[in-house]
Amino acid sequence: MALIYIGIIVGWHIYTPDYKLAVQAPGADNRPEGSARTADDVVIGEFFMRYGDFSSSLKGKWQCFRGADFSNIIRTSDNISVADGNYPVEWSVTTGEGHAAPVIFNGMVYVLDYDESLSSDALRCFSLESGKELWRRWYRVPMKRNHGFSRTAPVAGNNYVITVGPQGHVMCCDPVSGNLKWSLDMQKQLRTEVPFWYSGQCPRVDGNTLILAPAGEEILLMGISCDSGEILWQTPNSIKYKMSHSSITPMTLSGKKTYVYAGVGGVCGISAEKHDLGVLLWHVDKWQPSVIAPSPLQISATDIFTVAGYGAGGALLRIGNAGGKWSASVKEQYKPSEGLSSEQQTPILYNNSMISIMPKDGGSLRGRLVFHNPADLRKPLWSSAERFGLGPYLVINDKLFVFNDDGELYVYAIRQKSMQLLKQQHIMDGIDAWGPLAYADGRLIVRDAHNIYCLKISVPSEL
Repeated sequence: MALIYIGIIVGWHIYTPDYKLAVQAPGADNRPEGSARTADDVVIGEFFMRYGDFSSSLKGKWQCFRGADFSNIIRTSDNISVADGNYPVEWSVTTGEGHAAPVIFNGMVYVLDYDESLSSDALRCFSLESGKELWRRWYRVPMKRNHGFSRTAPVAGNNYVITVGPQGHVMCCDPVSGNLKWSLDMQKQLRTEVPFWYSGQCPRVDGNTLILAPAGEEILLMGISCDSGEILWQTPNSIKYKMSHSSITPMTLSGKKTYVYAGVGGVCGISAEKHDLGVLLWHVDKWQPSVIAPSPLQISATDIFTVAGYGAGGALLRIGNAGGKWSASVKEQYKPSEGLSSEQQTPILYNNSMISIMPKDGGSLRGRLVFHNPADLRKPLWSSAERFGLGPYLVINDKLFVFNDDGELYVYAIRQKSMQLLKQQHIMDGIDAWGPLAYADGRLIVRDAHNIYCLKISVPSEL
């Protein structure tokens, strides 16, 4: 037996099985393209999978971040229920870790996800009614987790659905077929410096033009054709702002249509009028938080309210126009413990009242829902007993829906100078439930860092 074992070992060592091997040309192993990628070698939209056909009679829309009028307010004839009992969960899906908000368009739900197993950004399309995944388009972009990955809501229309990925990759697809229409790499092509916690800028569409703030070395803002990806106009970055987590907000200030952007470096206004489209009108650098996620909020024909976390607090900006000469100044500024503020969510202006959730450094009001008169940003008219962390909120008719960090949904009736709690429901054992809410066709979509839930919150109207 010893001789047999010794013979097997010797034979194994002297046997050479490579006598039939031959050197092959690269690619002969039929390895799929793109299976090995670096962060600098991204082919946007390269992969696609369709999971089935789809049709829907639903026509409701929540087509971009904060809705079509950027107010985060919905006015609908739907009969929103606040009766006793829980809202039913119609469906749920698991996602990669992130906080990207869904959008809804004609019975389809779009969300930008991140698949860690494939190191890929993925635009996923679901049925609003069933939650069935209809298709996805993805591309490999290796990243390290940093409080999750995806943060931005897509924008959807009849001929497009557009995403901005965590690393600034812009992708435009057909909203029904999922076919790739065009793409843009803001880091490579525009020399954008993506923020530390990845891009939080949600794409905006005005007419049929995508409005972006790459805030790169040369271009501050730009307009791009949604159909072709052609660059239509550019604003030179003469003020040297860098990209923040905030999104562009269209406003009409002193009678002029303006794109307002809060970047790293300050707040600026760019003309949205045809005759001087893309011209930098004004900027103010006396308010420049190092980290800013909420978007600017217009509260009058001349005033803009802006907030930020990490000790920045709030500021009221006054925009002036004297004979075509624009000016911008800080009318009021204060720390988060001294007045209305927010760390992550953009406040809501509803019926001349301001609604927000105070940041963690907001003193005794930290994490609480607050209700202010815009004429007094320091002292709230009302504050909640509950604390919500960084959770999102949304107004539907005269009701405020608030989702806290831990997956609890609260519904308040908005009164003239206060709010009344009407309903509370545990939806999930949530973790970092920060992603903005979406609503259409009687359905409210909520999410935490790992799951998306669809709730049926309307009931048939009484005849």
